[in-house]
Amino acid sequence: MLLTCSHISKSFNEVPIIKDASFHLEDNTKLAIVGINGAGKSTLLKMIMGELEPDTGNVTLAKGKTMGYLAQQHAIDNSSTIIDELMNVRKDILEMERTIRELELQMKHASGNDLDELYRKYTNLTHQFELENGYAYKSEVTGILKGLGFLEDDFNREINQLSGGQKTRVALAKLLLRKPDLILLDEPTNHLDIHSIQFLENFLMNYKGGVILVSHDRYFLDRIVNQVIEIENSEVIHFTGNYSEFAKKKEQLRISQWNAYVNQQKMLKHQEEVIEKLKSFNREKSIKRAESREKMLSKIDVLQKPATIDDKMKIQLTPHTLSGKDVLTIRELSKSYDNLLLFQNANIDIKRGEHVALIGDNGTGKTTLFKIINELTKADSGEITLGSQVVIGYYDQEQQVLDDDNTLFEEISDAYPNLNNTEIRNTLAAFLFTNDDAFKLVKDLSGGEKGRLCLAKLMLSECNFLVLDEPTNHLDIVSKEILENAIRSYEGTIFYISHDRYFVNQTATRILELENGVFHQYLGNYDYYLEKKAEKEDAGNLIKDTTPQKQSSNALDWKASKEQQAAQRKKENELKKVEEEINQLENKISDLDDEMALPENACNSAKLAELSKEQSLLQEKLEKLYEKWEQLA
Repeated sequence: MLLTCSHISKSFNEVPIIKDASFHLEDNTKLAIVGINGAGKSTLLKMIMGELEPDTGNVTLAKGKTMGYLAQQHAIDNSSTIIDELMNVRKDILEMERTIRELELQMKHASGNDLDELYRKYTNLTHQFELENGYAYKSEVTGILKGLGFLEDDFNREINQLSGGQKTRVALAKLLLRKPDLILLDEPTNHLDIHSIQFLENFLMNYKGGVILVSHDRYFLDRIVNQVIEIENSEVIHFTGNYSEFAKKKEQLRISQWNAYVNQQKMLKHQEEVIEKLKSFNREKSIKRAESREKMLSKIDVLQKPATIDDKMKIQLTPHTLSGKDVLTIRELSKSYDNLLLFQNANIDIKRGEHVALIGDNGTGKTTLFKIINELTKADSGEITLGSQVVIGYYDQEQQVLDDDNTLFEEISDAYPNLNNTEIRNTLAAFLFTNDDAFKLVKDLSGGEKGRLCLAKLMLSECNFLVLDEPTNHLDIVSKEILENAIRSYEGTIFYISHDRYFVNQTATRILELENGVFHQYLGNYDYYLEKKAEKEDAGNLIKDTTPQKQSSNALDWKASKEQQAAQRKKENELKKVEEEINQLENKISDLDDEMALPENACNSAKLAELSKEQSLLQEKLEKLYEKWEQLA
């Protein structure tokens, strides 16, 4: 056992964040912590790390095990160079190497017993040095720095001259070099480009220790984790598998919970109807049966209505105007800054209905291309032509047009006065602005919240060509899935930049990769792009035609449905027949009561015995009909 969390809870200002969470990690477990923004993911990490004390419960790291933590913002600020900062992670190896060099010098001038003693120390130390990977340490440092996006020219830069993102990458490199038994990472991919993310993926996939990840990068999680913990409404639920398997199980669990609630509600309603019907028969036996059922109902644990069943709002993006078939045509486009060539003689065609993703390393010129398309930057040469009736909708987090003094509701209603209150609230809710959030002022929003509001406005526009620069930045997983569903159903044309590989995989019909100033085209999603990049077999050859099977399945479903309907009609007819028989018997028994009460029969013991026997037989028959009715009902 590597880590044990036992019944841990945490509240802030009496608001519960984590309630009674218990789970454990074995060696080599790769665990993801997921949940919406503010659910408590970072809080749970900090409790595991020891930066926060849980209100109740215990966090226990196995004896002798080490742990390392990378926060979202990791401040390193000193005058050391990047390479020195990394080399000092393992001072013991550097010190060992210095001692080895000193022993080599001493052995040159020693003899006899002194030489034997020096040689013994030298042999033991070099063996230890080899076990500690000392001979490969410098190349390991270089490999990690390059893998995380640093060039050799960067190695001698001072830490205090780096950007916040670069400092976080240095902190990540130090953590990977330390190789603790348990690594905790909070949004580690935020400051990495795709190649650096792939390097980190491979490192963690092959890592022998345990890993706990908080990340909105679902593709990253799919590649690495084998367990998932979800925090929802302060409850912590454990799942086995990667993120995609978790998502399927979560959906199945959600459907199961909803079905259980619906079925129980139907059962409760039905039992109440049965009880009412039994009471209406107004016989001692039927009333006792009704009372028995009422007692049974009082002991049932009534399920609460699942709160999440309707919370995934769906946006339908439908352009009001149909564009021409040719949406965007780029010919011989070139752009450079000073001596940096971004792209040269680029030719790109985008057709109506395509969803094209533009990918590539940071700084290659992707955003510059989008600014040229939207006439915010001029190209050095070349032509850009928009097709007939094309209306561009551009999303760029640096070009947000919002009125700081508006509320979120006013921002939408001012831009789209024809929308009613419900439509505005639903649009805001779709981007996680719920309840009183609608009346927040724009100026009080974070950068990510402003980005979500701009996306919401764009979704409502009459544009038929959406040009989106990193639309998923600052969106949590739920918001990303909402946007994915909207884009997949969008009938217009989309050209977007994204580093979110899961998002690209779900939404792209074609990929353009900008690499070394050249645009490379891949006719498929991100998985297809990876296959072609790796020169693997075309994914299309693996697709099998399942149409006949589907037709056969549909036929069987139709037949089963008809049989079920026939059985249901038969059951309803039989139930009706039983109810009629019950009414007839009730009337007969009532007539016998009246007949037995007649004066001429009251004194006739033989007649009374005959009537009583007949009534007993009818009562037995009625009892059986009650049982049959309950079964059918």
